[in-house]
Amino acid sequence: MDLNTITAVTHPQTRAQLPVWTPGDAWLAGGTWLFSEPQVHLARLIDLTDLKWPALTVTDSHLSIAATCTIAQLDGLACPFGWFASPLINQCCRAFLASFKIWKTATVGGNLCMSLPAGPMISLTAALDGVCTIWKAGGGEQKMQVADFVTGNQRNLLMPGDLLRQIDIPIAALKRRTAFRQISLAPVGRSAALLIGSLDADGTLTITVTASTVRPIRLSFRKAPEASPLRDAIARQITDDLYHTDIHGKPLWRKHMTLRLAEEIRDELLDATPS
Repeated sequence: MDLNTITAVTHPQTRAQLPVWTPGDAWLAGGTWLFSEPQVHLARLIDLTDLKWPALTVTDSHLSIAATCTIAQLDGLACPFGWFASPLINQCCRAFLASFKIWKTATVGGNLCMSLPAGPMISLTAALDGVCTIWKAGGGEQKMQVADFVTGNQRNLLMPGDLLRQIDIPIAALKRRTAFRQISLAPVGRSAALLIGSLDADGTLTITVTASTVRPIRLSFRKAPEASPLRDAIARQITDDLYHTDIHGKPLWRKHMTLRLAEEIRDELLDATPS
């Protein structure tokens, strides 16, 4: 869609060249949402392409995902041996309500910043202990967990002019055993519940609930609980007001599916644990 209120597009190549943020500005990365509907409040786009951030960087301690990394680039990552959680990358990429053609443009950072409950990059990075690096509008950086970054349906902790720079995932998180569950009302519909479980070497079970809730919710257990205590813990930590509602699923059904999928994840991970 043409944005006919835009009067300027800037192309900074370094952080120092980022213009002073003013009302009517918007960051432009993939632009798949930005150009999908009228944005009559916007007058200037700040194109991040020329910053040329490396899409993916692997170090001894973490996997760094640039905010401008496309879904196609992330999906194509050749993961090292021992990253037992690596199937989650492909599974979450395929949880998008988008064709493979959109993958070449849509970005990981854009998905986080949109902060939709069904954002699968939120699901992936929250489940793997992802940490956001945010360039503050007034200078400096701020780091926070992805699970804290998203605060509600299309709400997050970014202030005007803040820029999400990258998401760092600890290598230790990528070495966990994991289980993935996702359900939609339609075969290729938007996720109504997307849960990811992980099991640490010390037996700690973590279940990350997304899509069914308005924000990511993580439940951690030092020892995997039985089915009934698991359901009780979910009921305590996810109150009814946290379940999302829209045409893709009503809260009561999303709650039911959250409980069901959490139990499936628990069973799968326990079955995979050597006795």
